[in-house]
Amino acid sequence: MQSESQIPIAAAKKRRFAVSLALFYSAVFAVSGTHLPFFPVWLKAIGIDAAWIGLINALPAITRFTTLPQVTAFAEKRQAIRTAMMVSVVATAIGFTAVGLQQQPLALLLIYALTCVMWTPTTPLTDAYALRGVARYGLDYGPLRLWGSAAFAAGSLACGYLVDSIAPRDLIWVIVAWAVVAVLASLLLQPLDDGRRKTTETHAGKALLRDAGFWAIIASAALIQGSHVAYYTFSAINWQLHGISGLTIAGLWTLGVIAEIVVFALSPRFSLHPSTMMAIGGLSAVVRWIVTANEPPLALLAIVQLGHGLSFGMTIVGTMNLLVQRVPPHQIARGQGYYAACNGLLGATTSIASGAIYALIGDGLYYVMAAMAAAGALVIWSARHRLQTHPHSEASGG
Repeated sequence: MQSESQIPIAAAKKRRFAVSLALFYSAVFAVSGTHLPFFPVWLKAIGIDAAWIGLINALPAITRFTTLPQVTAFAEKRQAIRTAMMVSVVATAIGFTAVGLQQQPLALLLIYALTCVMWTPTTPLTDAYALRGVARYGLDYGPLRLWGSAAFAAGSLACGYLVDSIAPRDLIWVIVAWAVVAVLASLLLQPLDDGRRKTTETHAGKALLRDAGFWAIIASAALIQGSHVAYYTFSAINWQLHGISGLTIAGLWTLGVIAEIVVFALSPRFSLHPSTMMAIGGLSAVVRWIVTANEPPLALLAIVQLGHGLSFGMTIVGTMNLLVQRVPPHQIARGQGYYAACNGLLGATTSIASGAIYALIGDGLYYVMAAMAAAGALVIWSARHRLQTHPHSEASGG
């Protein structure tokens, strides 16, 4: 049987898929780019106290390792990944609208929890859809994904500008507006699910979880990406304590995103094996966190921030390429669900622990993050020979 990548596809159809996916990635990540920094600001503006804010903000991480894998597995079983993406963004827009109409902490918590159940699977489902397209059309993941990173940065900057122009109580409607844009972008998504695959394997997920190579990929990725928790949570606070201005901090973050975009754009030129890419990403994170822990001068800190392209971007590219190779196409959404759950569980645990560690040793927290990244690099490097071979065959359907 001819492989998906060998099926003749019109150039126009291939282009439509790439453009529609890039637009959807942009809209989805713009939601995240406005939500991540400014949702807590909105919560505070409507009078929610710090304890409730902490609890409410924990909900996305909790759903990533509880309900998310079930949602992605259900969508895959129904051969409805694209439909699930569309339903997810519609529910997200409705959910954030309902959240914006609430001011009571308990009601807000419950509605936001339901919103997160439908919202957090959006990115794993989109990555699964993208990876199927990568296999079907012979595309590269990085150039598709870079539009998400660019939109995340643009969304954050735009919302940051609006903070000075609108009342903080109205910030929720900026998030809602981007969610509506994501709904509109979802209407352009091209059908992709392969009707010739009628998978009825009830134990497909268990078989995937028995694959040691798959575990090595998601565990390594979770460790390397989890090592960024200190940066995401405490970098701005820490840099302010060292006398760095808010504008300079924004510039440092932007440097990291630009480096990430460059890596995604250049990734089709990389000839390294994906496991080597992940190992490079992990080792880059080790160097990055060790230098950051030693309070480098601003010029060196700016150079270190460019390392985000390797520690984050290279790790993502390597992970996704390995998942394309390792996971059968009809199980890719399930694989993305397990990957997101592993990331969510380790990320939430690390986030909770990092607060206590930072209170004890301050910048020394980055040494702990360096150890995590080193462990991730070691895991994937140890499994590199196992990952040289692909456990599934397109001809056999997985």
